[in-house]
Amino acid sequence: MNIHTKNKQLQSRRYQHLFALLTGASLSLSAAAEESSPPDDGGLPSVTVTATRREASVRSVPIAVSVLSGDELSQSNRNSIDTIAAELPSVDFRQQGGNKDTSIFIRGIGTISTSPGVEPTVSTIIDGVVLARPGQATLDVLDIERIEVLRGPQGTLFGKNASSGVINIITKQPSKELTGFVDAAVYQGNEKRLSAGVSGTLKQDVVRASLTVVDTAYDGNVDNLKTGEKVNGFDHQGLRGKVLITPNQDTDITLTADYLRSVSSPTYTIAQSTNTAVINAVAPVHISATNRQVEYDLSNAINDFNKGVSAQVDWRNQGYTWTSITGIRSWDNVQHTTTSTIGNSADVSRITAAFPATRDIGTLYYRQFSEEVRVASPKSDLFEYVAGAYYLKGKDEETYQRIVTTLPSVVNSGYAPYSVDNDSLALFGDSTYKITQQLKFLSGLRWTHDKIAYQHSRTSTSSTAFAGVQPATANSGSDTESAFSGRLGFQFDISNTVTSYATYSRGYKGPAYNVFFNMFNRDTLALKPETSDSYEIGLKALLLDRKLSLNVAAFQTKYANYQANFYDTVAGAVVTRLINAGDVSTRGVEVELEARPTSQLHLSTSVAYIDAHIDQFNCPAAAAASCNLNGQTLPFSPKTKSFTRAAYTVPLNNGLQVEFASDYAWQSKVQYDLFQSPTSIQGSYGIWNASVALSTPEKGWRVALIGKNLADKSYSTNLISSGGTVTRGIPRDDTRYVGINVRKEF
Repeated sequence: MNIHTKNKQLQSRRYQHLFALLTGASLSLSAAAEESSPPDDGGLPSVTVTATRREASVRSVPIAVSVLSGDELSQSNRNSIDTIAAELPSVDFRQQGGNKDTSIFIRGIGTISTSPGVEPTVSTIIDGVVLARPGQATLDVLDIERIEVLRGPQGTLFGKNASSGVINIITKQPSKELTGFVDAAVYQGNEKRLSAGVSGTLKQDVVRASLTVVDTAYDGNVDNLKTGEKVNGFDHQGLRGKVLITPNQDTDITLTADYLRSVSSPTYTIAQSTNTAVINAVAPVHISATNRQVEYDLSNAINDFNKGVSAQVDWRNQGYTWTSITGIRSWDNVQHTTTSTIGNSADVSRITAAFPATRDIGTLYYRQFSEEVRVASPKSDLFEYVAGAYYLKGKDEETYQRIVTTLPSVVNSGYAPYSVDNDSLALFGDSTYKITQQLKFLSGLRWTHDKIAYQHSRTSTSSTAFAGVQPATANSGSDTESAFSGRLGFQFDISNTVTSYATYSRGYKGPAYNVFFNMFNRDTLALKPETSDSYEIGLKALLLDRKLSLNVAAFQTKYANYQANFYDTVAGAVVTRLINAGDVSTRGVEVELEARPTSQLHLSTSVAYIDAHIDQFNCPAAAAASCNLNGQTLPFSPKTKSFTRAAYTVPLNNGLQVEFASDYAWQSKVQYDLFQSPTSIQGSYGIWNASVALSTPEKGWRVALIGKNLADKSYSTNLISSGGTVTRGIPRDDTRYVGINVRKEF
């Protein structure tokens, strides 16, 4: 029984509870007048961002930042951080098993490790609260106002430093007027999504509140021939509640709570193999580049729980805005996975001494507390600044067990509990000084003090190494580092609608330990912090009476002591070792164009050319793999990537309108392997999506027919080559599918 079938009996009850909850909440809310939005004059709307920790127009901030609308993402069925990468040419996503082992890349740089002893290179922030582990950011996001993607080192203002970039997620604030929505979608492949929300005033001029829930399920697009199940699917439920308290006109208190639950069955399939034992073992699976079949006795299963609460207080006094953000988050993850192509359990008919079966059971319990206090100066024609302090404390506790069956009578296993404690303290400031009416001097500085400590032990049924398991060991260690980072630059306003900037940024990523199941004694030394030096020039222009915007950024960034995984072997099985891989660099040009020639037609396109490569690779001692990597391309970084969207609205009678939309995402070939395996290259491809919708804006109805991957182009989100066998990660849109979305707002 697959994960969707197992929950099918609960679906109707969940939906009944969902509507009852929302109906009860709506009855308790009182309506209040809402300020009307400005009339549409046919030009491009102004977009406000908080990329500089104060509200400003996206076209005025001297930072390369892209903004995605939450409503547009929802209408496109892009409801998680990993799915938005298609719309952002400078962003890529690494899929590796479950969400615990995934990460985000910006400008070709990301975290290539699953160790809890390393912090993410790209920081993800939700309503001011940093998600300290990469896997926390990969579940469904809901009730989104916008997502700001800040590209390049963000060494000054954003929580724990991010040496490559920031994903800044801003959720919707509760409204004054009583509003609500119900949104339901059904797609081919038995994918269903239901979300609903209500928002309004509880106490006039003092308390507003909102509640949003989501329930979504998908059987999967991989056939398990052994069990007859569909796998590579998911079943998600989520809840987000917000309360905005305004005791007086100078104080805002925002309380937020969210809960996300996920059950998934991520599954890799075999794309090619020259290993006869593998081919025979997985029969009758048809091995091919588009294979979506496995022969597993026990399918992968991952349970994930992600939840948190936060409180933000904003106090305005004499032009100054004082802000405090307190966040508490927890993340629990349980994985039942395999490193074998025959699945988790021991089907003795397919096991040989040279071809064992593995069953991996991992648990993760992570807790974090963060506090940020800052002050923003009054708006001034001469000098403005933001200054503050930040503290983060995180504790990760994990266990991992690997059971290896080589013959019916030969079963060995290893078991390892390990933990990592992180403390980070920072002081920061960022300022803008107006030299002339057109020229501004930009400066920012951050001092960071990091402390990391770990404990690790491993037991084994064998005194010698066997497939993927090292002998027993026990280690512990700690390290502290302090560093400065920040930025310097100039902004020159060519006119009221055209601005340019040039900046130097210093990024920092703290010390790390290679803490994982197969940790060696050689892994007990701390890795050095990763630093980055980035130079960037940019131009932002709003032209033709606000009907055309142009953003251009050119950059070059060099990374020292780059922290990355190095593939090695243990008793014939591939393992990874986190090392200071050496020096890498990334350079490129990013262009964003947006046009609204009429109020009915909206066009946008963005393209990025990024050359991310290895400058000097440091080969670790006793390495089993080749280290001749100087000058090679960094993995998960296509050189060219683009995204184009067109939308056209046709007004009809009786308040109806028809909305046509289409988008096309294209990227050049990408190498998924740091060691440049020719079988780990995904060729160039393009994905075309389109939709047509009938809506009545005044009455709040919208019905849309959505088509995904209309050209039916198969592609892989990852390719892993080992022992003559290549396995592939399979995206949701690996084949064409269509669906219907119905939304009612009230």
